[in-house]
Parts: sequence; structure tokens; C-alpha cells
Amino acid sequence: MTVVDRIREHAVRAPAHPAWIENDRDGGSRTVSYAEAVGSFDAIAKRLVAEGLAPGDRCGLLAKQGGGFIELALGVLAAGGCLVPIPDDHKGEVLTTFCERARLHRLVTETEDGFEHRTLSQSEPEDAKLDAAYRALSPAYLRFTSGTTSERKGVILGHASIEARLAAANRVLEISPDDRVLWLLPMAHHFVVSILLYLSRGASVLLPASPLAREVLEFASRTDPTLIYASPHHYKLLAKDSTDLRLDRVRLAVSTAEGLRASIADDFSARFGLPLVQALGIIEVGLPVVNRDSAATKPTALGRPLPDYEVWLRAEDGKPLSGPSSPDRTGEICIRGPGMLDAYLDPWLPAETCLEPDGFRTGDQGWFDSDGDLHLAGRRANRICMAGMKFFGEEVEAILDTHPGVSESRVFAIEHAHLGEIPCAEIVPIDAGAAPARPELVRHCRDALPAYKIPREFRVVESLERTPTGKVRRG
Repeated sequence: MTVVDRIREHAVRAPAHPAWIENDRDGGSRTVSYAEAVGSFDAIAKRLVAEGLAPGDRCGLLAKQGGGFIELALGVLAAGGCLVPIPDDHKGEVLTTFCERARLHRLVTETEDGFEHRTLSQSEPEDAKLDAAYRALSPAYLRFTSGTTSERKGVILGHASIEARLAAANRVLEISPDDRVLWLLPMAHHFVVSILLYLSRGASVLLPASPLAREVLEFASRTDPTLIYASPHHYKLLAKDSTDLRLDRVRLAVSTAEGLRASIADDFSARFGLPLVQALGIIEVGLPVVNRDSAATKPTALGRPLPDYEVWLRAEDGKPLSGPSSPDRTGEICIRGPGMLDAYLDPWLPAETCLEPDGFRTGDQGWFDSDGDLHLAGRRANRICMAGMKFFGEEVEAILDTHPGVSESRVFAIEHAHLGEIPCAEIVPIDAGAAPARPELVRHCRDALPAYKIPREFRVVESLERTPTGKVRRG
């Protein structure tokens, strides 16, 4: 049983039920039923196989956000290919480099009247032994990590791993055919424990034409979503909307892709009467932690591990952190559970060589509170050690970002001859012509932070360097 098989089952049980509803910029919409979706992706799969796609072939997909992306992605999976989503801004040399890095066998490109499919020649011949090991995984999905703190790595998921992580996630999310999921994230970066989960459980996916708050809410007023899946950026935009449009049928608003700020959660809750439920999504793992129990009272918590996952804190000596943890006593977040990655590509690294003995080491430092909720302290690579006192740049950023003149910030370590490291901050001002002065920023930090955490240097920048998935680059 694969995710495609499950979608076909829903098409048999409820052929007319909407698989997705796609809005257009002219105010109209297109509804695709489960029967229509299956007919479409099966026709795509038939053509791909006829044109030579073999089981396990890594097949890049370059398509616009929307229903066409879903149809083509499911067509690749139904044909037995390994889906490799490519952001639609990849063109020219950037696209060529991506194809070479992913060692793609094939490339599917969406066109105005369908799609193009071509075979790609690799610059180096495939290692027969590694290719056999790769295909033995029954590979279904390859996506590169965000590269927040290190070089991006290609994560391979087999069909069985996808099935396992979807089942584990849905024990908490409880997606069903009654759900209508308002989708705002880029499909090239978020597809497995999201679009595939919703369709494999018979839900309807709602696809607005624009991420702008007014257009999203007007579309929602016509389609009655029960669940929202978006980033803090999207929720910030929605919270600023000044109309009387509501989201009264929404039972769950999930925030993922980056850390949730308390101010965003508070503003969204005040506007719509809904708590934001933060979820920790990791491409190598799935969705191991969701803040369903404490979203209203602790919106910035990651929450509690899902029933199928073990989440533990690794101390510096490699052993589990003993005794209670706290913001000042953290450990590296490590995870064991179903649906973990099957391998890394380029260089080839089977899962068993990187998941033992600790499970998946996230590189994030965290702590558990007395209720059992997990909190993120910061990236291990973004830890600052000043004269023996350790802290994380993210906690300083959380304070800087509350300054009325700061749009966003990044705090990192620079070497110091006597103190080891000192904190330095980059700030993006709201008004480029009137950036807050250093004394003002220092006073703002002093009200909420001990002296050693206050940046010694402030640099005004136009923007922060980001990864291809939109996260602030660290390290």
C-alpha cells in the first residue's frame, strides 16, 4: 500500500468529493474531484512509463504552485519514480546545478498545455552498486535540507517510510474527509506530511491564488476551511487584516517552517480567536512534535512528542541529559521513531550509519518544561560562549525583534581575544533611513537580557541572508 493507492481508494469511495479547490486571480475557482485527480495523474504516469521512466528513477519536477504541481507529482509517484521537487524560480545555471547535484535521471516541466518530459545525462556514470542499493529502498521522494547551518543534503524517503510517518502524524492531526485544508506553503519545500497526508486521508486541499491576507480570507469565506497549514509569516499577514472576515470553522491552525514568535501568536489569536499550534517538521524525520496541548498558554513551545516518537536530550558527553532541563540547561534534541529517512544522497549515506546509536541528531538545543513540553533554545551551531557563559543567538533575536524600529535580526558569535566569543547582531530596520541607534538598541536589550547577552556590535543591513527554503542562514 502506497500513498497513491490510498488516494485511489478515496476516489472509489467518494469519486465526486473535492481533492482540491484552486482559486484564480479573477475570483473564480476550479474544483478537482478525487475521480478527476486519479484519472489525471494515472494518464500522466502512463505517458511517463511509455517514455521510459523506470521504477526509482529520480525525476525532477519543475511546476508552479497549484493543482498542476499536485497532478504532476502524483503522476511521477504513480509511475514508480522518485519525486524530486524543484523550486519554480530555478532557471538557467541554477537549474543545471540542481539537476547535477540531485543526479536526476529525468525532468518533468509544467507547460501551459501540459508538461514536457526529458531524459537527463549525468556528467559521471552511475555507480552500479550504489544505484542498486538506492533502488532497493523503493525510493519515492528526494528533497534537499534547507542548509541553515551546513551544506544541503539530499534526503531520500521510500514508500514505506512515507506511509509510516503519515500514520504517525495523523494520530494527532486527525485529518479526515471532513477536513478542508487551507494551504499557504510552497509545495516544492513542503509536500509529504502535508499534501500527501491530506489526500491520502480523503481531505480537500484549498489553494488560494495569492498569499495576501485579504485574498486568502475572501477565498476562505467561500470554501470554509477547517484547518490551516502555514508559516509564521503568513499568520502575521492574516493577523493584520482589518476586515470583518473570519475563520470560524477552523479547528486547527498549524504553524511550521520557522520558529513562532509570541507576538505573532498573540496577534493572530486576538484577531481570529484561534491559538496557533506550532509543529516541528524535519525532512529527515517527519512531524515528531506538535503543540496541541499548550498552544493557548505557551505558543512558542514546540509541544509534546507524538505517541510514536521518542525525543530525548543529548548532553555534551553523548549521554542523555540527567536531571531536569531548563533554558539554562539544554541538550541536543535527538529523535527516534517511524518514517525516518532511508538514506542521504551525494555522498551516499544509508540511514543505519547515521541514526545509530542516538537516533536523528537535529543539531538543535532544547529543554523540557515541567509539563513535558519541548522548547527550542537555538541551533547548536548558533550557540555563543562568552567567557564560559553559553547562550543562543535566537533568544537575543527574540528581544531585538520586539523593538518598534526593527523588522528582523540575526545574532551570531564573533571571536574575541580575551572573552572567546562575543555576540554581534545584524538588524534590518523597518525604515532604512531611520535605523535605531546602537545606544537605543542596547537599552532595549538591557530591559530583558543579562548584560553578557547584549550584542557588542550592531550592523544595519538591507536583508538577512536566507536559505533556499526562506530560513535565516546560520553558522
